Amino acid sequence: MKARVFVADDHALLRAGLVKLLETMDGVEVVGQASDGEEVLTRAAQCMPDMVLLDIAMPKLSGLDVCARLTKGHAGVRVLMLSMHKEQQYVRKALQNGASGYLLKDAAPDELELAICAVMNGRTYLSPALAHGMVTDMVGTLKGNAGTHNNASLTPRQLEVLKLAAEGLSTKEIAIKLDLSVKTVDTHRTNLMNQLGIHDLAGLVRYAIRNGIVSAST
Repeated sequence: MKARVFVADDHALLRAGLVKLLETMDGVEVVGQASDGEEVLTRAAQCMPDMVLLDIAMPKLSGLDVCARLTKGHAGVRVLMLSMHKEQQYVRKALQNGASGYLLKDAAPDELELAICAVMNGRTYLSPALAHGMVTDMVGTLKGNAGTHNNASLTPRQLEVLKLAAEGLSTKEIAIKLDLSVKTVDTHRTNLMNQLGIHDLAGLVRYAIRNGIVSAST
């Protein structure tokens, strides 16, 4: 079954390019388009897509507001934000408003297909350049609030492992830095993800935002 995708962007040329690109992808069917926020809500309600590719900067109603209304009013609709904005406050706000992913507009075409596949399979997708900053930001907040979040209850060692992983260190490099065995580091990583019931870093970031561990304010 093909994923029914709705494209929302106020730039006609970019929107047309996205539609053409999506039409080349197996398993994707473009079911509608819109050029402003209010139009998105009206047309999406009519065609009921599986996913909305949504720009943040939209006339009449911002993409962030549209995202919040779509995900609240239509539980089955997933939203993948498309934006040139790399600032963390936009990413946090989008995820808090219910977005399932955040993709930068300068991403390669194959990354768009990867993001769509991830979101349609129930996962959260962040452009790699954004995921690093989000996890690092989250770790700093967790350290500043150690012991205050019973829903996370991460140990100091788990925080250390997570921070180093977010900085791009390999398992072996983390083991050397913390004077641990590679197996111990792998165990800490596994326990961290299992403890929260999450299986990817983007999902971990989303959990932290939804549970107030990371503030969505600027």
